[in-house]
Amino acid sequence: MIENHIREYLLPRAFNAAVRAGAEIMRVYAERDDYDIELKNDNTPLTIADRLAHNKIKEVLGETRIPILSEEGREMLYDERKNWEMFWLVDPLDGTIEFIKGNNEFTVNIALMSNNECVGAVIYVPYLKKMYVAEQGAGAVLLTDITPDDKACYTVDDILSSATPLPLATASHECFRVALSRSHQTPETAEYVEQMREQHPDMEVIEQGSSYKFCLMAEGTIDYYPRTTETYEWDTAAAELILVESGGMVRSLPDHRPLKYNKSDLHNPWFECHRFK
Repeated sequence: MIENHIREYLLPRAFNAAVRAGAEIMRVYAERDDYDIELKNDNTPLTIADRLAHNKIKEVLGETRIPILSEEGREMLYDERKNWEMFWLVDPLDGTIEFIKGNNEFTVNIALMSNNECVGAVIYVPYLKKMYVAEQGAGAVLLTDITPDDKACYTVDDILSSATPLPLATASHECFRVALSRSHQTPETAEYVEQMREQHPDMEVIEQGSSYKFCLMAEGTIDYYPRTTETYEWDTAAAELILVESGGMVRSLPDHRPLKYNKSDLHNPWFECHRFK
C-alpha cells in the first residue's frame, strides 16, 4: 500500500535529506562573513547555503525517481508538471533573510505531494536540532537532538522510537498567542492582529522567521498566525500538513478556502492559521 511505502521508504529519505542539507547550511552559517549573497529575479536573497542545501536534497531524493519541484531548482513549466501524480515540493533553506541576519530562525522544508496534496512532510530546524514529521492521517511528531550530519541515515524505526506526538502536553498556556513574520509584515497584518486583540485583550505577539511559526503552532505554543505578504507553495506545503495533523487549520484570506498546490502560478494567496487543540 502507498501509505506503507511512504512510511517505510519515502519519509526516511526526506528525513535524511533534510538532516544532510542542514549540515551544509550550518557549515556555511559558521562562516558568516562570506555568505556569497545574490538577488534572484524576484529580488529575494540567495546564498551559497541555499544552493548547497538544494544540491544535497536533490542527491538524496533523486534516488526515489520522484520529480522534485524546488525553490532553488530549475524553473518547471506548468505543462511539464501539471500531470505529476507524485512529486517532492522543497524549500532547501526557508528563511534566508533570517539566516543572513544570524538569528537562527531558518528551516529545511520537504513535502511529498500526491495528486497535489501533501501526504508526507518533514521540517528541520538545524540550529535548534529539531525535526518535525507528519504523515497524512497518521499525526505529527517532534524529534529533538537531531544533529546536522552529512551522512545521516535514519530508518523509520529510528524515527518512530524517539518521536514525541504533537501537540506537546507541556505547551499549554493561558493567554492567546499570535505569531507574526519577523521580516514580512504589512498594514493588513496589523488589521488581523487587532481583530484578534478585540477577542483576546491579553493577547501576546511573538515574532518568528520561516516555517518555524507553523511548527510552534503544531507544538501548541502559538494559537494564530496571519500572513498577508508573498509566499510560495514550497513555503507552506510541509508546514501545513504538520499543523493540520497536530490539530490546526490553514485557510486563504479573505475567502477562507483551502490552499491549493501545483498551480500554474506557484504563489500562495494570503492565509491564516488556527490551532484547535
